[in-house]
Amino acid sequence: MSGLNVTTRTLMKDLRMEWRSKDAINSMLFFSLLVVVIFSFAFNPNAEESRHIAGGLVWVAFLFAAVVALNQTWARELRNQVLDAYRVSPAPPNALFLAKVLGNFLFVVILEALMAPLFVVFYQLRSVGPVWQLVVVALLGTWALVVNGTFFAALSIRTRNREIMLPLILFPISIPALLAMVDATTMILTGDGTPDFWLKMLLVYDVVFTLVCLLLFESVLNAE
Repeated sequence: MSGLNVTTRTLMKDLRMEWRSKDAINSMLFFSLLVVVIFSFAFNPNAEESRHIAGGLVWVAFLFAAVVALNQTWARELRNQVLDAYRVSPAPPNALFLAKVLGNFLFVVILEALMAPLFVVFYQLRSVGPVWQLVVVALLGTWALVVNGTFFAALSIRTRNREIMLPLILFPISIPALLAMVDATTMILTGDGTPDFWLKMLLVYDVVFTLVCLLLFESVLNAE
């Protein structure tokens, strides 16, 4: 079975399961809505101040919401020894990993698309810079969080406290990406400078960590 076939079939299976249960999407939406409402009560900034703090608020909300979905990525595969079946199958491990990353990426992007209008309304956001750059930052930043999160979720799946272990591992290693995402978003919203450096940094981060995760995933999958 080719890697592309494994990736496609696994991705479609995950999408069907999520469509039926809606566990990840509902959990992420509820968490994000909670963050938006609480932050709106804690801060009452004008439009200019919102542009300076929104980058941090937006990505904090998406980061913690994404962890909710990432924790469920491999938990489903533990049921009925599905993960063990993957280990003994001839399917390429990287194809399985890529399918999980793509599925999580799609879920988080859907969340961002649903939540972005609420952030605009609650915090009176208006972009001074080009709006398309916000889309680029969102895609590159989401991939950075998802590829690492999927890898470390697999790494911590057999630990007793995997819900705690994943954030403890993921957050420190995601600091460079988070810094780039927050600064790039703030620059675009305020118009103070160009985010070219941070966009390049995000792109390099994505490429490096995607390759590293693909190289190491087989060892993680086969670990006892």
